[in-house]
Amino acid sequence: MAEAWTIGRLLQWTADYLKQHGAENPRLEAEVLLAHARGCKRVELYTSFGDVADDALRNKFRELVKRRAEGVPFAYLAGKREFYSLDFRVTPDVLIPRPETEFLVIALLDLVKAMPPSEASIEVADLGTGSGIIAVSVAKHAPRVRVTAIDQSSRALAIARENAERHNVSDRVKLVESDLFAAIPESQRFAIIASNPPYVSEAEYAVLSPEVRDHEPRAALVAGPTGTEVIERLLPQAAARLQPGGALLLEISPMLQQRVETFVSASGDWQLSPTVKDLAGHARIVVAKKA
Repeated sequence: MAEAWTIGRLLQWTADYLKQHGAENPRLEAEVLLAHARGCKRVELYTSFGDVADDALRNKFRELVKRRAEGVPFAYLAGKREFYSLDFRVTPDVLIPRPETEFLVIALLDLVKAMPPSEASIEVADLGTGSGIIAVSVAKHAPRVRVTAIDQSSRALAIARENAERHNVSDRVKLVESDLFAAIPESQRFAIIASNPPYVSEAEYAVLSPEVRDHEPRAALVAGPTGTEVIERLLPQAAARLQPGGALLLEISPMLQQRVETFVSASGDWQLSPTVKDLAGHARIVVAKKA
């Protein structure tokens, strides 16, 4: 008699299979995908190892595992990704959140904390919000903040809306479809402007891993031939939209640090602050105050 496909057996077989196909965390991925297919929390699997998986569950799970082995990003298959200790819905319409972007959120929250308590409402712009990770995380952790979350993709904004509602901050996160500040009233001013803009050059894009290049939205990654095209457009617009003394936070590739800092310094609109580095000592967040 054939051995039954229990939850425990399915997980063990799948973890081994995903490991053979290069998954970094094969057991974790197997558990999350099975919980997703089963419609339960991952922790609930631990009390169900002896339960037999029926044909419908096995077929649904098999399709997810097959697509993962083919290189579809794990976060898209699971439909979510954790960022700054919050769960965010993600789809192929948005970039998968990276840990590096948490340094931008931390820097932004530090600026908010340093503002006088008398400032009851702090206006922040999040340019290129994507799934809304920056806007939602900041709104969740800083009740004084009101965020205008801007993206030129209506599909990305639909995901951001879901995430704002999921974390109960939709009353303080305004979503706007716009190419940078084009659709924002010229009279509107912000205390802080934050952005994780496209900063991959076309040459870099050509050699990205297939998992990124073939599945994540190109427009959210590629800036142009040099990688700084969007940042160069953004700088004068941001200077015009910041309040006096307001701050600009830009996530960058470490390779672009010198060029971006030169652009910022050369314009005359900005006073450059120390660039924030990640735990590996790589430049991540360029910080500038409106001169």
